[in-house]
Amino acid sequence: MFRRLVLASTVVFAVSSVVAAERLESSEPQLRLCLRSDPKTLDPLLVDEESGETIRYLTGGVLIRFNRSTQKLEPELAEKWKVSGDGRTVTFLLRKGVQFSDGSAFTAQDAAATLRRLVDPAVKSPMGDSFRAGEGIPQVAVKGDHELAMTFPYTVAGVERLFDQVAISPSRGAGKDRPVLGAFVIGEHVPGNHLLLKRNPYYWRRDNQGRSLPYLSAIRFDIQGNRDIELMRFRRGELDMISGLDANAFEELRRDQPNSVYDAGPSFDNEMLWFNQVVASPLPEYKKQWFRSQVFRRALSGAINRDDIVRLVYRGHAKPGAGPVSDANLLWFNRKLKPHAYAVGESLKDLQKAGFRLKDGTLYDAGGKAVEFSVITNSGNKSRVRIATLIQQDLKKIGIRLNVVPLDFPALIERISRNYDYEACLLGLVNVDVDPNSQMNVWLSSAANHQWNPRQRTPETAWEAEIDRLMRVQAGAVKISIRKAAFDRVQEIVSEQVPFVYLVTKNSLAAADPHIKNLAPSAFLPQLLWNAPQLTLAEGR
Repeated sequence: MFRRLVLASTVVFAVSSVVAAERLESSEPQLRLCLRSDPKTLDPLLVDEESGETIRYLTGGVLIRFNRSTQKLEPELAEKWKVSGDGRTVTFLLRKGVQFSDGSAFTAQDAAATLRRLVDPAVKSPMGDSFRAGEGIPQVAVKGDHELAMTFPYTVAGVERLFDQVAISPSRGAGKDRPVLGAFVIGEHVPGNHLLLKRNPYYWRRDNQGRSLPYLSAIRFDIQGNRDIELMRFRRGELDMISGLDANAFEELRRDQPNSVYDAGPSFDNEMLWFNQVVASPLPEYKKQWFRSQVFRRALSGAINRDDIVRLVYRGHAKPGAGPVSDANLLWFNRKLKPHAYAVGESLKDLQKAGFRLKDGTLYDAGGKAVEFSVITNSGNKSRVRIATLIQQDLKKIGIRLNVVPLDFPALIERISRNYDYEACLLGLVNVDVDPNSQMNVWLSSAANHQWNPRQRTPETAWEAEIDRLMRVQAGAVKISIRKAAFDRVQEIVSEQVPFVYLVTKNSLAAADPHIKNLAPSAFLPQLLWNAPQLTLAEGR
């Protein structure tokens, strides 16, 4: 699977009632759960956040699917594919007889139109960064109703992985009610309230006995960012599952309902802190100088007690973060890297060497400015607020005053991606792919998710230019040894320069009604719904 890093959100929306959502008038099995934010868009090529990713996964048909259990690529809309020896061309042989959810035929023209729109710079698809790893635009050629080829002007390593989350839309146009090729279709969407998915009656897949999939007639998502309400409703039997469970809630449920909880082990999710380094931001110049100082960033990283975060926030269901890759990623994790050591004394010495001074418990910079700044995080996520509070206590030990500012997620996104009116941010990035190409939209200096200083016309620092070069080297090499060496070095530069202060890698925690059958929790998103077509509910639910 090829997937970008996306911001992981938890958002509080006003709710008119905490009673259970009404079930559909149907005797067929229906699943009930929450989305923690409204999808920002339902256009599958423009999705860049977790809620939208979940809906796209369930409704979108893709050419190749990454199995979240076996971690292997599987045929989907393309029953066969072939990659050329130079890694530049992938040719697809499509399934025959596949229909969109409106009953119209799926052909190579639909796949071609989707791929052309994907790589069109004017569309600004977040996935486009992954497909445009070098100069030039990939070309798509249709070779018949059921065959097409995509050719890149450069070698693309692991090119077939790119297609896992490219949902194919019909070539005849797109709109709010666009037909889909996935297992479910959007039946109803009331923004801020709920989103209902219904079974796609034309879905092409069948089970081993020849029965049509999916088994479920519908999945109802209530838009609900308050995790306390979500947990309460699960306890009362009003919801069937919770993904991305908070560690405290996990422990409570393990005590009271031990058959309902799942710890799938280390996830690919990072919790991290970064500082605003955007030159054009409205911050005072002296703060920009702090945040653009490698010494400052690294000293603050060393002043944070990650073991406390693991113990107090995650109840042991996490480990200190060493970098952008989870150690669950057996191939790509650079095992030379270690989490930054907790060393308050060393951090203070390094700051003093850089011109800072500690006086009466307050740290001052060389110009006499007291070191004080704010960190924003999303208000619906108690774990992040607790992490920020612990960091606040840690930084006080070296004379820094940290103000914790929880914001609702839309306001937070506005600040970090549009007006850059913030000082530091504590958030998570979700990486559900094992391949480094999934991180192109973070590490390229021109990328939108280069969070500390996005959309640079040219790299503003030598180390960012070197990361750009290395990411393109690994993306264009066929030999795994070349790719591995390049990406190992990227991880080392990130550890040295600290654009992100990596805090913890969380375990993948979830809860589900024991009556759900065929459940196979995964560390990859969507955690409990990756095999949604096979899920069903037993009698007595």
